[in-house]
Amino acid sequence: MSKKGLYAHCHDGGWILGHLIDGTQAEYVRIPYADTSLHPIPDGVDETSMVMLSDILPTGFEIGVLNGQVQPGDTIAIIGAGPVGLSALLTSQFYSPAEIIMVDLDENRLSISKEFGATQTINSADGKAVEKIMELTNGKGVDVAIEAVGIPATFNICQEIVTPGGTIANVGVHGKSVELHIENLWIRNVKITTGLVSTNTTPMLLKTVQAQKIESEKLITHHFPMNDMLKAYDVFANAAKEQAIKVIISND
Repeated sequence: MSKKGLYAHCHDGGWILGHLIDGTQAEYVRIPYADTSLHPIPDGVDETSMVMLSDILPTGFEIGVLNGQVQPGDTIAIIGAGPVGLSALLTSQFYSPAEIIMVDLDENRLSISKEFGATQTINSADGKAVEKIMELTNGKGVDVAIEAVGIPATFNICQEIVTPGGTIANVGVHGKSVELHIENLWIRNVKITTGLVSTNTTPMLLKTVQAQKIESEKLITHHFPMNDMLKAYDVFANAAKEQAIKVIISND
């Protein structure tokens, strides 16, 4: 086990599939350290909803909501309404924030965000997301800004909208460096968190999904059989056009 119980960074184990060895989509998979990393699916639970527990739900919850320390009555903004951002939206409601502002370029995903519990949505295509959020919060900014895209522009939005004493929880995977405006953040006592999901919350989330407190199957928009895998990739590659969130490939 790594320091502070971060399962993803275990000295003997950790993140293996898709990192140290190839990831896989196949009928059967041999899983390293299966005795400490797999969870049995309860009887009577929809298997496709369980797929969301393999990555996106615990990522949005652990790295967005828990790292962001969302509290009852908070005003939070989630920048990016993709699968992980929507997972942060769903799981943030465990803590009853007063306002959940969802920001994205895609009107379809913003509409879905409303269905999932967002209280406000902002289309950032006009470049005025910061201005609109500050207007919605009477110039105060948000208590928690969750970055769920992974590009400099969205990280910069978070830096500009977080209130003094607030938290920026960076969930997005950044392929390029970002400009950190420490000259503005330090005096506002802003905390920035980052992280790789450890899935230590999976047992709790599994019970929550089983009890239908979270309807994770709503994140699934498309189903394909295994022999249509290439078509499934094409659909996901054109997610906005196809109105896709998560794609399930099954061995049917």
